[in-house]
Amino acid sequence: MSKIKKILILGGGFGGINVLRLIQNKFKNNSNIKISIVSQDNYFLYTPMLPQVSSGLIHPNDITVPIRKLCKQAEFYHAAVSYIDMKQKLVTVTREFDGKVHALEYDYLVITLGSNTNFFDNENIEKHAFTIKTVEDALSINFNVINMLENAAQTSDLEFKKELMTFTVVGGGFAGVETMGEINQLVRDSVKNFYPSIGQENISMNLIASKDYILSELGPKLGKLAGKYLKKAGVNVLTKTKAVDAGEDYVQLDNGKIIPCMTLIWAAGVDVEPIVSEIDCIHKKSGKLKVDKYLKVLEHDHVFALGDCALITNPITGEAYPTTAQNSIHQSVTVANNLFSVISGKSNLKEYSFKSKGMMTTLGRKVAIAVLFGRPITGSLAWLIWRTYYLSQLPTLEKKYQVATSWLADLLFKRDLTFIGLIKSKFLTKVDIKSDSPSVKDFFK
Repeated sequence: MSKIKKILILGGGFGGINVLRLIQNKFKNNSNIKISIVSQDNYFLYTPMLPQVSSGLIHPNDITVPIRKLCKQAEFYHAAVSYIDMKQKLVTVTREFDGKVHALEYDYLVITLGSNTNFFDNENIEKHAFTIKTVEDALSINFNVINMLENAAQTSDLEFKKELMTFTVVGGGFAGVETMGEINQLVRDSVKNFYPSIGQENISMNLIASKDYILSELGPKLGKLAGKYLKKAGVNVLTKTKAVDAGEDYVQLDNGKIIPCMTLIWAAGVDVEPIVSEIDCIHKKSGKLKVDKYLKVLEHDHVFALGDCALITNPITGEAYPTTAQNSIHQSVTVANNLFSVISGKSNLKEYSFKSKGMMTTLGRKVAIAVLFGRPITGSLAWLIWRTYYLSQLPTLEKKYQVATSWLADLLFKRDLTFIGLIKSKFLTKVDIKSDSPSVKDFFK
């Protein structure tokens, strides 16, 4: 019998899930291949729609798919990666709810662990700001906005009301701009329809961007046009500005100005996962893994890396590819093809090369901005294209239906302003899980 070859995928984002789906198809019903995937979340998250969760436009379940649902012949470990040893071909993982540790062996490794929010060592901002990277982040923002509305409607102190109704987003990229657009729409519509005692004049929306214009990926013309759209919608767009400090009720800018506000959302940068920067291999200064043109980690022929954790250079421009979902999806195709070739003993590896077909972002209701095949598109047409494209990219028919239904409901009805509050969770420390499954017993021992 041939030796069983173990493929281990680390990460359940766009890169990891697409490699999983592709490699399962390539090795369909092959008993000599064992595929495993590790993720700290037990679901795949469609991150481009997170800002819409933060505004309550769509439900978090609309953009999440249980990873087990995608594991046709793979084994799933709901755990955090704690150590990667490429010399011994071992990965140590820690089970989520009770902290138990186990080592997983591999013959071929795919690393696509994503990134963390980068606060640039600013502890005060980290302490007082919301972020927008996870479902929990988006829900926290949504609950906070509703809480601010409720509090502002019940106070007669005008200055305090203005502080409650001041929302500041730091970051002029896609995440920051889309979050600002969604929050602005939610707050203004809610005040108009449900909180008349607050008054539109007491709402203040601030978008802080460090560059000369927002959405620098789209170029100066469209970036400045996007700024005009937001200003018309009531957003104060502060360019060439940085947030340098924050407290419970304020954010301070690098020009010395202090904005009194109760809600600060940080979308200004990402950093490599610490576990990735600690791997004993060749890194970029940023901590990202250096890979060759086949997306193999340098000096490790059986390890592939893609997504936010890998430094992947465009051979034409010499610059690093942007860390977008679009790039991760295309990188996953290259990784899956090359992984199949290596395991099958073939030498026809494919070099990674990708030219973006375009980029787009929403700015509010029925307003978006895009570049498609080099052609700029704005307004309602761009908004319709944005929705059509992202709806088509959702991983299952079920999710497409759920999102489409939520979008239709938003056009027909007022936004839901239910405030759920905190949800209690339980962490097990003494309970052990028993199972007759050898693989599960091995994992939990």
